Amino acid sequence: MTIAEQVGAPRIVPGRGIPYPSGDPNLPPPAERAWRRRLVQRALDAVATAVERPMIFEVGAAEETHA
Repeated sequence: MTIAEQVGAPRIVPGRGIPYPSGDPNLPPPAERAWRRRLVQRALDAVATAVERPMIFEVGAAEETHA
C-alpha cells in the first residue's frame, strides 16, 4: 500500500518515487521529457475523472524509450 493510499488520497498518479515525483534521472533528457508529458497528461485525466473511492491512475510505461 502506497503512502497516498494510506492517507486516503482520492486520485493517485504514481511518479518514480519520493525523491523524483515528476522525473526520472535514469532516462536521457528526451525520454524524460516524454515521460513527464505523459505524467502530466495522466494527472489531468485523473482530476477530470469522477471517483467514488481512491483510484490509481498509472502512467503508461510501454511507450518509454531509452534513446
